[in-house]
Amino acid sequence: MRILLILLMIQQWLVTTYAVASNDITLRLHGSNTIGAELAPELVKGWFSKQGYKNLTSRELAPQEMIISAVDRHGISKHVEIKSHGSGTAFKSLSRGIADIGMASRPVKEKENNRLKSFGDMQSFDTEFVIGLDGIAVIVNKNNSVSSLEKNVIRQIFSGKITKWQQVDSSMTGPIQVYARDNKSGTFDTFKSLVLGKKTQLASTAIRYESNAILSDDVSMDKNGIGFVGLPYVRNAKALAVAEQGTLAKKPKVFDIATEDYALARRLYMYVPKEMISESVNSFLNFCQSEEGQHIVDRTGFISQNLRAEKVVLNPGFPQEYLQITENGTRLSLNFRFRKGTTKLDNKSLRDVKRLVEYLAKPANSNKKVMLFGFADSSESLPVFSLDLSTYRVDWVSDLLIKNGIDPVRVRAYGDAIPVASNEDPGGRHKNRRVEVWLQ
Repeated sequence: MRILLILLMIQQWLVTTYAVASNDITLRLHGSNTIGAELAPELVKGWFSKQGYKNLTSRELAPQEMIISAVDRHGISKHVEIKSHGSGTAFKSLSRGIADIGMASRPVKEKENNRLKSFGDMQSFDTEFVIGLDGIAVIVNKNNSVSSLEKNVIRQIFSGKITKWQQVDSSMTGPIQVYARDNKSGTFDTFKSLVLGKKTQLASTAIRYESNAILSDDVSMDKNGIGFVGLPYVRNAKALAVAEQGTLAKKPKVFDIATEDYALARRLYMYVPKEMISESVNSFLNFCQSEEGQHIVDRTGFISQNLRAEKVVLNPGFPQEYLQITENGTRLSLNFRFRKGTTKLDNKSLRDVKRLVEYLAKPANSNKKVMLFGFADSSESLPVFSLDLSTYRVDWVSDLLIKNGIDPVRVRAYGDAIPVASNEDPGGRHKNRRVEVWLQ
C-alpha cells in the first residue's frame, strides 16, 4: 500500500510538472529537426541567460520534443516548447496557431505562404529571419576511396540510376546503399531542390530517417553507404567535395558556406506571422540575430553570420581586372543577394548591411577600404542586360552603404562571368545574383 501511495505521488508530481510546462509556455518553436535538435535549445538557453534567468533545465517529452525551463528574478518559471518534426510541420503549426515561431531549414514554399496569407506575407522582411547557415554534406564511410563527386553523379546515385560503386570508381566493388532524410525534413527538401530537382525521384531503396545524427552514424558503419546530413552531423563519416558544372569541387568549409559559394550551402530560417510577434518573440529573434546569438550558432557546428575576412585563392580564368584588383585584398564572408530580375536585396542581405556597418566600426577594421563586385545569373536576360543588371545591383549596394557612412573605393560589375553555382535550379541562380564584398 505504501509503495502504491509513493507511486501515485510520483505520478501526480509528473502530471503537475507537465501541466505547468504546457499551461505557461513563453514560446513555442515547431519545425526543422536540423535546427530543433541542438541549435534551437542552445539559443533558448542563451536567451534565458542573457535575461538573467536561473536554474535552466531541459526535459524530453517525446522523441524530437522538449521543454526548456528557467526561473526569472521574481521566482516565476518560464518555459519554451520545442517540437522538431521537420520543416514542413513549422508552417502547419503556424497555420493552426499552435506555434509562435516556425523553424525551417529551407525557404517557405509558395503553397505554404498562400496557406498563411491571412497571417501576412511569410516572405517579407518582418516575418522571415535567417538565423545561420548550414552546408548539406554528402557523406560516406571513412574507408571509401571516393573523395569528390560531381552533382550530376550524386543525382544519379540518389535516384537509383547508379547502383554500384564500381560505376563511380573502378577500384571499388559492392552495391551502393542510399541513406536519406524523411519527407518532412527541410534537409531533404533542400537536397531535392539542389540535387534531385523537381522531376527526379529519390531511389525507392533509400533508407529514410527523421534524425540527422542516426543517419550519419549508420552511414559511418556501412562501407557501401552514402547519405546526406546537415554539416554539424558529419560525425564519424567522411564528407565529400562537391562539384557543379563549370565550378571547382569544394568540401563544405566554413567560409564557402558563409558566402554560400559551396554547392550545397543553405540558410536556416525562423518564420513568425506578423500578428504573432509578441514581446518575447521579438526579444528571442533579436537575440538570435545578435553577435552573441550568432556565436552560439558557431558553437553548435553551424555557420554564423558574424563577419570574417579571409584571403581567397581565385581561379586564374576569372576576368583579369577582377584578379588584379583583388590580388592584395581579403574577402568578407557575406554576399549581398537579390530577388530575381530586380535590384531589391533579399531579407538576409538587408540585415547584413547592419552587420557590415558594425564590423567596419570596430577599431581593428576602421582603416579598411571596401570594394564591391556585382554579378548576375545567366538566365535573367540577354548577356548585355545581365551586365546592366549586375551594374545596377552593385551601384544600389554602393549607394546604400554610402548612406550608412561607408564609401566604397572600387565598384565593378561582371554580369554572369563568374557563376558560383549551377543556373539549372532556382537555388543556384539565387546564389549567382550577388555582390561580393572585399577589403583592402
